[in-house]
Amino acid sequence: MEKSFLLLFLISLLSYTTNQALLIVSPSSSQMFDGDYVTLSCEEDDSSAGWTLRRNTSREIRAECEEWGAAADSSCNISSVLPWDSGVYWCESREGPISNMVNLTVTGGSVILQSPVLPVMEGDDVILLCEEKNSFSLPAAFYKDGSLIGNEMTGHMTIQHVSRSDEGLYKCDISGHGESPSSWITVTDRPANTILHPSSAPPPDPTSLNLVFSVVSHLVVICPYFISTLLMVSLYRHRAKASLPTQAEQRQTEDFDNIVEVTTEHHF
Repeated sequence: MEKSFLLLFLISLLSYTTNQALLIVSPSSSQMFDGDYVTLSCEEDDSSAGWTLRRNTSREIRAECEEWGAAADSSCNISSVLPWDSGVYWCESREGPISNMVNLTVTGGSVILQSPVLPVMEGDDVILLCEEKNSFSLPAAFYKDGSLIGNEMTGHMTIQHVSRSDEGLYKCDISGHGESPSSWITVTDRPANTILHPSSAPPPDPTSLNLVFSVVSHLVVICPYFISTLLMVSLYRHRAKASLPTQAEQRQTEDFDNIVEVTTEHHF
């Protein structure tokens, strides 16, 4: 069955894709239990394109919503999913382009792994939840590409600041209850103009902090001397200007006395 799903998925990838519609799954999980209620919706940028929900499963190819669910506007509801509802789902327009594809897995077992349905961006945190059908928060082991990556007592694991190296096939196991099916997690590049959340931003460089501290320290030491020098220069210039009129007046007085003396001598 896994080989048939892989073949169907590869066939679907050969189709032309577009960002004019986005397929949303609610609840947001790529795995679900037999009997769960699921809603799939096409979020459209162009309602005139006439988007239709389709799927590929082990039993059918490019089947429309009316053949396997209840259509409601741009959504399709499945009141009780069954294992043969597992497959690849997408939205398709009348012109041919399709939306993103979502691979859903329905299990008759008692354990599922709740993981992101849509690709996640580099730098984001990803939460994996290992859920048992009749219990919550049971200890679980998590695996990536068949290798153990951690044991969590609460049944959920957070992968912080994901990168391309975190892409892979994930599953979980709850002792005494069984293991989940496997789900692929895709990591995409973050757009260049996207600002990282503060929690995911890199820490400040200690060297830069030391340099800033050194510069500030020098400024604190130098500034008082610089300011005092400016004050002294300003005071000196003020005194020099104040003394200029006095010297001029003395010269005028001396000149006047000389003139008076010469005039007096000439008169007598």
